[in-house]
Amino acid sequence: MSIEVLTFGCRLNAYESEAIKARAAEVQLQGAVVVNTCAVTAEAVRQSRQAIRRIRRERPDARILVTGCAAQIQPETYAAMAEVDAVIGNAEKLQADTYAVFGQGALPRLAVNDIMAVRETAPQFVDHFEGHTRAFLAVQTGCDHRCTFCVIPYGRGPSRSVGLGAVVGEARRLTDLGFAEIVLTGVDLTSYGGDLPGNPTLGTLAQKLLTLVPGLKRLRLSSIDSIEADETLLRLIAEEERLMPHFHLSAQSGDDLILKRMKRRHTRADTLAFVARVRSLRPDAVFGADLIAGFPTESDAMFENTLRLVDEAGFSFLHVFPFSPRPGTPAAKMPPVSGAVIKERASRLRAAGAAAKARHLQSLVGHQTQLLMERGGIGRMPCFTPAKLDGVPHGTFVRVRLTGVAGDTLTAEAA
Repeated sequence: MSIEVLTFGCRLNAYESEAIKARAAEVQLQGAVVVNTCAVTAEAVRQSRQAIRRIRRERPDARILVTGCAAQIQPETYAAMAEVDAVIGNAEKLQADTYAVFGQGALPRLAVNDIMAVRETAPQFVDHFEGHTRAFLAVQTGCDHRCTFCVIPYGRGPSRSVGLGAVVGEARRLTDLGFAEIVLTGVDLTSYGGDLPGNPTLGTLAQKLLTLVPGLKRLRLSSIDSIEADETLLRLIAEEERLMPHFHLSAQSGDDLILKRMKRRHTRADTLAFVARVRSLRPDAVFGADLIAGFPTESDAMFENTLRLVDEAGFSFLHVFPFSPRPGTPAAKMPPVSGAVIKERASRLRAAGAAAKARHLQSLVGHQTQLLMERGGIGRMPCFTPAKLDGVPHGTFVRVRLTGVAGDTLTAEAA
């Protein structure tokens, strides 16, 4: 491999890390390490800086490039690090010319342009997904919303979608390469198509893929904003078995006043109505959620509303984020919750998530399902729940009976 890439953050970043490897290989760049950063929390930024220092200690001769959302938003912070050879922006990291110029020693130390001026997203063709038998397909990036806690729009720019034809063509190519499952990903996935001619929706895109790529066995969605789910998508959920019944919601809170202060566009009732409607259409649907603990002004009662939402919505998987003030955001100026309280609330939410996951796993014991096998003897159910089954090659489907629970994983035997 021509370069190494260390990835922080979301699935989109992971996808783009594979694109970085491909673009660098095109120009035969050697001996470089790319750190693809995340800006969601201050902790993510700290970890990336720590990793850069470690890389320099362990590999004094390596050339280190830093990119990603944190580098886009705080380029001077990384450029000031003696360990860093160059800082490149989120648009520049996907261009082969960036790595060609760097390899020639002609790239400026700071090569970060105005991401808000970018208006198009070129499809990135990726052949290899390290450690995965699923293929990720980035169909959208950027965000036009301005949640008060979030800096990601300033790292990703305005919402931009890849054209329908290009997405279908890439899905065909990935299917021909042997990937049985494709995961659609983006920064604000359910805003897909708003910037394209005719304003196609995410549902329209999913319908096109399932119709025009008959060899695609499974289509999965990454995190979605339930308030933006369109009627075509809901119809597909009801009618199309190849659309996987696992939905990860950007819920963030279960309290209406906190949601308003976050500048979210949904209410608590909207979240509950969405999961109820999807379950009525697809009884085997499973839900995950992102939740923030300790948002500024959050009282004990407000937090309890979020805690209760886990059970009331029937979430099975949680991503819990202790609130982290991001410089320049409105939330950073709001009356804060103490660090100790944030930590305690995050711990309680995680405990609720662990209990919900345990109930979900136990409820599946004795059932039959189909696994798509990954490496290491782990297979994924349609609802994305993992199950252990040895002796089956990765990338193949197998019908199993679920026999028990072992930690965070189910055990299975061939049916």
